[in-house]
Amino acid sequence: MNILETEKKSGQLLVVDDDEDVLQAAQLFLKQHVSNVDTEKNPHAIPNLIKNNHYDVVLLDMNFTEDVSSGQEGFKWLKKILQIDPSLAVVLITAYGDVEKAVKAIKRGASDFVLKPWKNEKLLATINAALNLTKSRRKVETLETQKKQLSADIDQHYQDIVGQSAVMQNVFETIEKVAKTDANVLITGENGTGKELVARALHRRSNRSEEVFINVDMGAISKNLFESELFGHQKGAFTDARESRAGRFEIASGGTLFLDEIGNLPLPLQPKLLSAIESRTVTRVGGNIPKEIDIRLICATNEPILELVQQQKFREDLLYRINTIQIQLPPLRDRTEDIPLLANHFLEKYAHKYEKEIHALSEPTLNKLGSYRWPGNVRELQHAVERAVIMTEHNILQPEDFLLTSQMDNGDHTLAFSNYNLEQVEKTVIQKALDKNGRNISKSADELGLSRASLYRRMEKYGL
Repeated sequence: MNILETEKKSGQLLVVDDDEDVLQAAQLFLKQHVSNVDTEKNPHAIPNLIKNNHYDVVLLDMNFTEDVSSGQEGFKWLKKILQIDPSLAVVLITAYGDVEKAVKAIKRGASDFVLKPWKNEKLLATINAALNLTKSRRKVETLETQKKQLSADIDQHYQDIVGQSAVMQNVFETIEKVAKTDANVLITGENGTGKELVARALHRRSNRSEEVFINVDMGAISKNLFESELFGHQKGAFTDARESRAGRFEIASGGTLFLDEIGNLPLPLQPKLLSAIESRTVTRVGGNIPKEIDIRLICATNEPILELVQQQKFREDLLYRINTIQIQLPPLRDRTEDIPLLANHFLEKYAHKYEKEIHALSEPTLNKLGSYRWPGNVRELQHAVERAVIMTEHNILQPEDFLLTSQMDNGDHTLAFSNYNLEQVEKTVIQKALDKNGRNISKSADELGLSRASLYRRMEKYGL
């Protein structure tokens, strides 16, 4: 099909030229192929026109009557247009002898140029290409905005860690010192102490804060998929590799890679991770070209990592690589003075979420929460407050609103059931297993004889 016979495209064009014949010819021809064509003789009207209209392409003359042949006016208005809307494609109209100036203008941001007198087919092809360019630029702009908004929305769940205790003040000080560097950080602590919150706080305060934060649960990746998940694969590298895919290292390049539960990484896979960290390159499964990666590495574990090294279950050289700086998070039982602060923080959050008029926690309630051992740490307290907010009939939370069925202060580890309803028994047994293992999903699932996925389903079912 001849390009002149193509169907009309959506698009808003502005043609700026001091020659009315040129404006008329452009409008008569182009309005057959695009939605709207505006023309303007006076270049000083350009700023208002662009600010008040959603143009996709500007067709701009390089020389106007007050500046007949130098092209400087064209450069000036090109710069002005791109300052107002950097995504807008600008096509220059120029005489044959001004091609050198037009090339110079392209280096300054113009997308293309057409020679006067133009050939209609060439002009239309140039305009179509410019329309596609603007569309692509705006799509990228939208995706960047969406990415920033998504990161902001995700971070709403991981805002600054709450705590006034001396041990938490030490954690905050370390975060501030380390965040601006690219030093590898190892975060240690029991499950539920807030290791991911600290990782996100480090990223948010780093020089990479505008880039991605990629979280990888090392305990959830199967041995068979380890290399594919972390390093990517080429199409056809294995049976299910129907298309090429980047791994987590590549996706995180430029930003932060957070490897959670690093202590669960099987020993045979550790050299592959160490090699990627040391060389700062990855090679996709089925490929042979190393790709350079630029990441800030943060790892976390609830395992006694030094004991694992001594037991030869974790490589010492890998530990040195990931442990330039270590941040140890205290369990909640070691910072009980933070419990009222945390409880009120979660109360405010969930009262707003569930639209309930709950104003405070009673003094007896705070005493009950303060005397509990919290084997699941801050995460368990958060879930307890959320359940209480949902279930309470009061506008001030009372002790009876908190059903703390986990290990109590008196050290009674026996299972006791108020009734033998099977669902209630299953819920209690799962809760006990989670508490015993510090809410470590892998260990709890093994002890219960369940898969991780089955345990997650039951936890969701019972609100655990």
